[in-house]
Amino acid sequence: MKNFGRYVSLIAFVIIVPFITYFVLGASETLVKIPQEKVIYNLPYPGLLPDSPLYATKIIRDRITDFLTRDNLKKAELYLLNSDKRASMSLALALKGKNQLAIDTFVKGEKYFIKIPELLRSAKKQGAQAPSSFIETLKLSNAKHKELIEELIKILPQGLNQSLIQLSDLNQQVKSEIESLP
Repeated sequence: MKNFGRYVSLIAFVIIVPFITYFVLGASETLVKIPQEKVIYNLPYPGLLPDSPLYATKIIRDRITDFLTRDNLKKAELYLLNSDKRASMSLALALKGKNQLAIDTFVKGEKYFIKIPELLRSAKKQGAQAPSSFIETLKLSNAKHKELIEELIKILPQGLNQSLIQLSDLNQQVKSEIESLP
């Protein structure tokens, strides 16, 4: 009987200690690690990239579409699409090693984005209110752009940090413009 008690205590020790260790260490790891949440916003497919010889046709098409779009709300949606496409293009270009072209493309996209709040104010003066869902989409898109800029900061060479800081400042300016919308 003495041996039976020892076996039971040995088996209990072997079973209980790993569970206690797992839960105690597992709990401490979750307290230390703070996961960085990704923005849930899907960027459109970029299509032709600026390094393609056919890219000029895409630019001509975009300018014609821009010229023919007279409704300010529709133009704001078009500018959001163009901005998102350029953000997506810049990531693809960075992954191809075309670093400066990636930054220049992203800056052009942010310049489209910064025009949107003024278009929405103008539409409001004309009696057309932007849906609140569109304003939320703008905020999500801006947050996704910020996330992409931070990703570019990690993958691009440090010699381009000044350009990336200016891009980040432009993104912050866009964010403050969007937040000032009613």
